[in-house]
Amino acid sequence: MVSALVKVLLVLGLSGHSVAFVPLGGGTSSHQGITSSALLQAVAETCRAVAQEAGYEFEPTGNSAEELVQACLGPTATGEVSGAKFHSALQEIYTQNGLVDRDFVNSAPHHFNSEAFIEGRRLITEGVVAIKANIRSENFKAARETLGRVLHTLQDFYSHSNWVELGNTDPYINLIRPDLPLENLADKETATCKDCANGQCTNPILPNILREKKLTSGYMGIYSNDKPKGKCSHGGAGDLTGTSVPRGGISKDERHSANAAFHDAAVKAATAATLQLVQDIRFSAGDKDFLRMMGIARSSAICFVIDTTGSMSQEIHVAKSVSNEIIDSTKGTQDEPSEYILVPFNDPDFGPLTRTSDPEKMKSEISKLTAKGGDDEPEMCLSGLQVALAGAPDSSEIFVFTDATAKDYDLKDAIVALIRTTKSRVYFFMTNALSRRRRSLRTASFEDYKELALASGGQAIQVSKGQLSRATDIIRDVTTSALVTVLQRARNPGKQETFPFMLDESLKNITIYVTGTSLSFTLTNPAGVSQNQNEANGKLGTIKTAGNLWRFRLNADKQAGTWKININSNEPYTLKVTGQSTLTFIYDFVESFHGPHPGYAVLSGRPQAGLPATLMLRAMGRRGPSSLSVGAVSLVTVSGSETVSNGTVTDLGNGDILVTVDTVPEGEFVVSFKGTDKVSNSEFQRQSTTQMSVSKVNIQAVVDSSAEPGKPFKLPFSVRTQGSGGQYSIQAKNDRQIPMDYPTSLTLTSGQYANATLTIKPPSNIPSGTDVTLTLEAKSANGVDSNYAVLRVSVVTKITDFVPPRCDVVSVLADDCPQDVSQCEPFQWEFLANLTDGNGTGIDKITLQQGKGNLTLTPLDSPLVQANYTASCCSQIVEFTAVDKVGNVGKCYHSIVRSAGPPTSTLSLPLWLCLLVSALSRL
Repeated sequence: MVSALVKVLLVLGLSGHSVAFVPLGGGTSSHQGITSSALLQAVAETCRAVAQEAGYEFEPTGNSAEELVQACLGPTATGEVSGAKFHSALQEIYTQNGLVDRDFVNSAPHHFNSEAFIEGRRLITEGVVAIKANIRSENFKAARETLGRVLHTLQDFYSHSNWVELGNTDPYINLIRPDLPLENLADKETATCKDCANGQCTNPILPNILREKKLTSGYMGIYSNDKPKGKCSHGGAGDLTGTSVPRGGISKDERHSANAAFHDAAVKAATAATLQLVQDIRFSAGDKDFLRMMGIARSSAICFVIDTTGSMSQEIHVAKSVSNEIIDSTKGTQDEPSEYILVPFNDPDFGPLTRTSDPEKMKSEISKLTAKGGDDEPEMCLSGLQVALAGAPDSSEIFVFTDATAKDYDLKDAIVALIRTTKSRVYFFMTNALSRRRRSLRTASFEDYKELALASGGQAIQVSKGQLSRATDIIRDVTTSALVTVLQRARNPGKQETFPFMLDESLKNITIYVTGTSLSFTLTNPAGVSQNQNEANGKLGTIKTAGNLWRFRLNADKQAGTWKININSNEPYTLKVTGQSTLTFIYDFVESFHGPHPGYAVLSGRPQAGLPATLMLRAMGRRGPSSLSVGAVSLVTVSGSETVSNGTVTDLGNGDILVTVDTVPEGEFVVSFKGTDKVSNSEFQRQSTTQMSVSKVNIQAVVDSSAEPGKPFKLPFSVRTQGSGGQYSIQAKNDRQIPMDYPTSLTLTSGQYANATLTIKPPSNIPSGTDVTLTLEAKSANGVDSNYAVLRVSVVTKITDFVPPRCDVVSVLADDCPQDVSQCEPFQWEFLANLTDGNGTGIDKITLQQGKGNLTLTPLDSPLVQANYTASCCSQIVEFTAVDKVGNVGKCYHSIVRSAGPPTSTLSLPLWLCLLVSALSRL
């Protein structure tokens, strides 16, 4: 039977019908559909397990991501809970999955083409090792990106090989178990297919290959029709070998009348294999970290970047006070930050980054900060910010406390690149700023902090040391769940201007921020009621000031409709309107790519000048995408004269929207999204926070593997300009301060790529799972045009232990359990097992997955660990996992359910079979 929850997940993750193994679209049989189905099932099972352990029911009230996330977070998540981070995490995985068809289109191992089974498995197993190492190091973004690529290769095995033609219905466990051999592979000289002139044969595999259970896959030729004699082709319009005898192909990418049964079987096997691999990662990571990787979180991460030089004692005290208050007031609520991050900086030192989900650990770490050293201003502020942007999750809130300008001004372009890539918001709290002046062209001024804050959608706040505590209300405002931006504008130079904005019924805790000096403003609601900056407690709300900041919190009984704020100043000023609502959107600038499986790729840098801009956007309503209708999507300039460029909207279904903007505004712009909330039948508007602009320069670079500690890692890259050719400077930065070798300039010819290579050698003592974030920038000689690429390189120690821990049953004492389950309550049963890791790395953790009894263990550092489980006879199933120190997962499972046969135990059975038995037992 299909549970109500499974129906919810199908509605949430999938739409359309079965069409093809293509990157996007195509419903359940696209790479995205297969991945979505498995991921959502794994998330739901994890949420259910977490709920059971915590003593509450996992019961989503509807089929939206918001309702799924809220049910997963439990009864304490009583306020607004956004599904944006969950959607973003899924989208990162889907995107990297699809990019395999662009970046590795001609690589046989990435698609299991041309019988590259050994090489394809190596990509999967090395990728899984990197994912598990990344999760242990809490580098969840890197883990998601690698997971997407690995899943594409795994899924292609079932479409591109003859696995299902051989009669197999279960996943091939050996693909994710390198300790098991790949058996019965057809050799290069063995013919495998018969000729299929019309290309529509049901099964062109030769009878002897089927009879002998030989494993083969189709050869793929994008640029040539050559293939070994007698070998199968991949087939399809993009495969030139399909015209060479034997003609046709065995690919099940596309469903047609001749291969419908095999296509459907391949989809089922690929989906089961995807779930199998994801569950292996889940059990290795543990439920908590698996959900963190999947973006199941109450609120954004909160990150403090704090100047610890000698003059910062008062600021450090305020930072300690506000962080402790946030931790204490939000703990266990929907507003509790998903992570706490701390990066101190001094001169010349900065870091290290401390990251934790434990609020008490954050309190302890921030309490250790003391002010000392750094007597000469400026300081290493941007180095600390670079570490924070690279280490924090995307869309984090980052708060910088300093009383000095930045010595490391050369990092400014890299900071902008990281801001645009991560979409994190940066807030500067700078004391004594008015007395600081730029000392040289190589150091920053407070104006540079303003520019960085505006680029991110944050704020730059100038206050005296005595006023700082009053300004930190903004930290409490933005460290909340479901935060959205309604409007953000900046004017430099200042002028009198009226800014209209739409407030809808779903918005709560609406706050207006104005920064500037020598200004006045008047806010007017839809009924014509007004309040100006001199009325601290007026008819519309409460105004507080600190330094250059006005904070205007509207009353809870605000009116929906069009509001207006008139600001008058000759000095530069900024305006920002925020609130809490689950009506929101996420987006990426994308470009199309061609090939056998065309699709869209997320841009790493700025969109290309002179071309239409394309965005992939996902709209999220209060009850999923069906609870809103999309109005206008446009690109809007934030500063200077306002320019609005409307986009053409194509609804792809299920909340996914493709937007094309033919005329892109000059200068910096943001994305504006307007629509109608069907729940309240009110119009709404939202705005992205991260500013973007276009460029004639383009950088192409792909990270195709992990790096190893102590070994050089080479990263090829290409640079092109559609503008004037000539000398372009190349600059590379990384957040680990690892030395790099690369050309500092390239000579470009307009319209042509110039190729180069960057080499980085991680130190031999760097921890496995470390994520190195690279920013690569190309800039014209006159500095007018530039672009960037941001790349992540995972450093993973090569491992040789791929054998999971083994479980051997010693005894089962269940004779006292009555056959009549209704009489089970007074009786208990006992299960005793020995767990070993052989010659491996040793058992790291053992976790009870099923069962309501008590599991006791002997010390894990012993070569043999004894597990003793006792439970009521009413709890008839026990299942626990053993994970070794490199992430290999073994499992113990036993059931005392009375049946025609003896009780069931799984010892060292394949993990997929254990998972299948476990899943069936839950139905």
